[in-house]
Amino acid sequence: MKRILVAGAMVAMAGGAWAQDLPKAQFKAIGLNGPTVASMVDELPFWRKTIPEASKGAITVDVTPLDQMGIDDKTMLRLLKLGVMDFAGMDISKMAGDDPRFEGCDLAGLTLDPDKARAACTAWGPVIDRQMQKNWNAKLLAFGGNPPQVFWCRDVLPGLDGLKGKKVRVFNNTMRDFLGGIGATAVSMAFAEVVPALNNGVVDCGVTGSLSGNTAGWAEVTKSLYPMSLGWSINALAVNLGTWNRLDPKVQAFLTAQFKTYEDKMWGTIKEAMSQADNCNTNKQPCTLGKPANITIVAVKPAEAETHKKLVEGAVLANWAKRCGAECVKEWNETVGKALGLKAPVS
Repeated sequence: MKRILVAGAMVAMAGGAWAQDLPKAQFKAIGLNGPTVASMVDELPFWRKTIPEASKGAITVDVTPLDQMGIDDKTMLRLLKLGVMDFAGMDISKMAGDDPRFEGCDLAGLTLDPDKARAACTAWGPVIDRQMQKNWNAKLLAFGGNPPQVFWCRDVLPGLDGLKGKKVRVFNNTMRDFLGGIGATAVSMAFAEVVPALNNGVVDCGVTGSLSGNTAGWAEVTKSLYPMSLGWSINALAVNLGTWNRLDPKVQAFLTAQFKTYEDKMWGTIKEAMSQADNCNTNKQPCTLGKPANITIVAVKPAEAETHKKLVEGAVLANWAKRCGAECVKEWNETVGKALGLKAPVS
């Protein structure tokens, strides 16, 4: 927690030189799902405290998490394009129904540590920004994420084979590809709907962050957590291009400096959340970011880890490559693939 507080102070200091004589500006933002660590620890404090304080009151932001507005995650880019809000935080993979490229740096299980996840998204960022500007009247500002996306189950899962035949909540296509490879049934469902679905047996398991599920109450309706990672629920912060282009250059410079430090802080929060997740989920300390719970953590066996690797490099990467097309795959191999030492098949 100390590291997060220090990082927060750094955010407030960053761009301080730009805060002198900034013209006043007020913005509207729609944010990530409110019960997640990324929202509570990073996003809401950034908009509500850091930006107003760092700008000496010149810039204020009215931000509301999307779940509090009843907005479907998948519509965020469309709303941003229409100018419904100035800024938006979104799970980038949920935009892939409109463009498979949006899954490119968070394919299910692609990376297993936050540094590699960030390297993948840094490599792929110019592609995402280009597509946003070209088709969605939006500009990419920063990438963040959540703790590893893992399996939360109603019963104590015996291991990977135990998922066969189970109904599992997912939220993007590449997770569907992975589950298809192990004989499970993928069920798409909004984050806010998962707790009642698990409680009522509509689904047997659900995929979300190892700490995000804790803070959202999933531990109250599940008995086990299987920490096989299916990605990071990568968050993208974007701005309506019209809003951005109308800003005074001083405001653009100030915000650009703030977004860079904000991005650094988000990746730091992921590491802190990862270090606390097991403690919070098994009622141990330190647990300052989550809630004490009593969940059985089912270890991933070496043979299961090898199966995971084969599924990622086979079903996940191959199916995404088909959806994205040859030109997209070529670009991926030259960026993300080069950063990770992987190669997607070109059909």
